Amino acid sequence: MTPLLKKLLGMHWLLFVVMLALAVFGVIAIYSCTYLRDNAAYASMWRKQSVWVAASIPVFIATSLTPYRWIRWGALPLYGISVVFLVMTLAMGVSKDGARCWLHLGPILFQPAQLAVVSGILIIALFLTQYARISPPLQLVACGLIAGAPGLLILMQPDLGECLVWIPVVFAMLFIGRIPLRYLVVIVLLVASALPVAYHFKLKPYQQARIVTFIDPEIDARGAAWAVNQCLIAIGSGGWSGKGFLAKNSQVELGYVPSTTVPNDYIFSAIGEQWGFLGGATLVGAFGLLLGSCLHIATRAADRLGLLLCTGVLTLLFAHTFQNIGMNLGLLPVTGVPLPLISYSGSFVFMIVFGLGLVNSVWVHRKD
Repeated sequence: MTPLLKKLLGMHWLLFVVMLALAVFGVIAIYSCTYLRDNAAYASMWRKQSVWVAASIPVFIATSLTPYRWIRWGALPLYGISVVFLVMTLAMGVSKDGARCWLHLGPILFQPAQLAVVSGILIIALFLTQYARISPPLQLVACGLIAGAPGLLILMQPDLGECLVWIPVVFAMLFIGRIPLRYLVVIVLLVASALPVAYHFKLKPYQQARIVTFIDPEIDARGAAWAVNQCLIAIGSGGWSGKGFLAKNSQVELGYVPSTTVPNDYIFSAIGEQWGFLGGATLVGAFGLLLGSCLHIATRAADRLGLLLCTGVLTLLFAHTFQNIGMNLGLLPVTGVPLPLISYSGSFVFMIVFGLGLVNSVWVHRKD
């Protein structure tokens, strides 16, 4: 048996199957809430998502078979490119809903923030591995600079949702990287004390409105709270088993849930309405299985670098899933965070699959 075939057969197949199943279901879910749209751009979303999913599978396999320790040669250039892309986005990016978060790269429209987060995970993992013996305060300062550069540029877009995802990813990696807990607690307290100032002076009016309506959904039921209230109605109307695939006269079909954001931010409400509690619970269970597979691989990692990579990708997946489902259920403020592998976001699917490929590489090369 050749080494390449041995690696291929030794992949973590449960991780691959669950990831692929979620990606395919995401295409089906996008089709179910866009197929009746008159706008051709929305009607073709599921086709574009299919292309991204198909293109990402070879990347997953190639990344899985490549030794993850090789990232030391490509992590820094990738991080530098992502920062350049973020600067270009601020200068010449595409604006949508008051945020300049998208950048055209030839025919491809993507969000550089997602690339910056993934590349940031690689750089922090390498730093905490190679400089594990320096003092914790110096490690904190260095990691703060690594995470802060893209984080500040993302916040300037402004993309508050991706920043809120980035924070737990960095903290989880610092914790697993053996930074003393007392330092992390101090940072958490400082951030918490700065939240009121950030709310009044840094957040835009529509972001403040999202927080206010989260606390009291009835304060602006026909304005800022409309989308979340309609999501709750859609999910509740699905009942135990849902209204059925491509159900007629639903909240999603009639446009009560904003049609421009259903394939992205509110995809879980469409799934809850059509597939009911059983469909939503099965989806959450599938994400639990995916996260559990990542956790299992992390516990079997051969070295500190593999453990940190798994931690970063695992926390990224969890933060996105928790925030998206939470805001659909009214448990968290609306932040515009997509649901991994499910929401329409081609470049994000590509980044998530690449990250899972790195996790699979940690499994494949655990005995090297």
